[in-house]
Amino acid sequence: MSASEILINVTPRETRVALVESGMLQELHIERASRRGMVGNIYKGRVKRVMPGMQAAFVDLGMERAAFLHVADVLRPPAAEGLSGEEPEAPKAIGELLREGQEIVVQVIRDPIGGKGPRLTTHLSIASRYLVLLPHGRTLGVSARIEDEGERQRLKQLVAQAASGCGYIVRTNAEGVGEEALREDIAFLAKVWGDLNERLADARVGEKLYEEPTLALRALRDLVRSGVERVRIDSQETFEKARAFARRFIPELVERIELYRGDRPIFDCYGVEDEITRALRREVPLKSGGHLVIDQTEAMTTIDVNTGAYLGHRNLEETAFRTNLEAAQAVARQLRLRNLGGIIIIDFIDMEDAEHRAQVLRTLERALQRDHARTRVFDISPLGLVQMTRKRTTESLQRQLCEPCAACEGRGYLKSVETVCYEIFRELTRTARMYDAGKLMVLAAPRVVSRILEEEQAAVAELEEFLGRSIGFQAIEQYPQEQFDVVPL
Repeated sequence: MSASEILINVTPRETRVALVESGMLQELHIERASRRGMVGNIYKGRVKRVMPGMQAAFVDLGMERAAFLHVADVLRPPAAEGLSGEEPEAPKAIGELLREGQEIVVQVIRDPIGGKGPRLTTHLSIASRYLVLLPHGRTLGVSARIEDEGERQRLKQLVAQAASGCGYIVRTNAEGVGEEALREDIAFLAKVWGDLNERLADARVGEKLYEEPTLALRALRDLVRSGVERVRIDSQETFEKARAFARRFIPELVERIELYRGDRPIFDCYGVEDEITRALRREVPLKSGGHLVIDQTEAMTTIDVNTGAYLGHRNLEETAFRTNLEAAQAVARQLRLRNLGGIIIIDFIDMEDAEHRAQVLRTLERALQRDHARTRVFDISPLGLVQMTRKRTTESLQRQLCEPCAACEGRGYLKSVETVCYEIFRELTRTARMYDAGKLMVLAAPRVVSRILEEEQAAVAELEEFLGRSIGFQAIEQYPQEQFDVVPL
């Protein structure tokens, strides 16, 4: 496994965590004091509306937007003891499980995204360093990333011996750990669950019963793997909290947590700021000379692979194959770095050779194995597209750091100067018919006025003759390219 470092940059209003592997930024996590993420938090809520047609309910958490709860995420009541051979109970409709006004305990599984409120579940889970507690379950599972069957059985046996009637999932971090560490985790989770239940009795609707740790501590809990050489933190206060957290839960990590005292900002020192800037661009260059073009929409993300200046040394098939192999690695990294989720469509360069297509797909799947988010990759479609999904729990990097452009209103492009000129001519005609004015004045952006006065003088003269009144133009520096006003004088 390649060596990696975790960098934690803390300012009064924002915390940023960067995961750097082999000198390259792979993941970036951001938490701002003004809007901390909600994923993992547990609340007491009230069912606001049950929607049988959607098989879902909207739940009031005391926030601006109601939260969404689908029937698949609603905990079923324990099945009654039945006779042997009895037919399994049919899935219940949302109306049989919830009623309006009912108070329930829910957990956020997806932050508000776009215009949608948070998504909820009543299948509660609480994570620790090595385990995930499922208080309402009886399942005992092991992360699929622990591949050694002997180790999987060892961990199952240890947890089963120490479990207290609840369900558990053994996390990847637990690989190779001893019995004592697992017992400590189980005791910690039991205490958290006990405290939550004590608070529940007197809790009001909208009250937070459990809150996930701050980003810096979550990074220690979730991102630290055996390949992490060190964790560097540029805040004395956060450094001390991290060391205390590690002493309790990850004692082997304590000596690898360092306080960064450099003169340069920690992200500048590692080139992370430049990487963040590049991660907001639409085009991603490849070392071969090719490039990716990434377009994010509301429903999906599309990634187009282009050879660009790369011509190869043999033939078109070989060029496409080599570029696609490099692109597969780059795509996996960009998905993590940009935190792109939902449906993702990748348009690799067309390849005739079936073995080449299979190798590119295998390369993509191997590269995605390092991704902490759940992914699913489908075979190349008849159109040559790779379809995949990646679990989305928070907004993408672009939507966390950016807002729609005020000039283009989020379209990503502007009307050309020529188009705006002809819109002005149409508006002049419309205004002349509405107002009895001797002169019309056009206020527009400098580029638009320059174009009219330099290249459209003949058209202006014809329009003045047609309308029977003079037309003046004034450039307004503050006007964006598409804005203009026609004023009757």
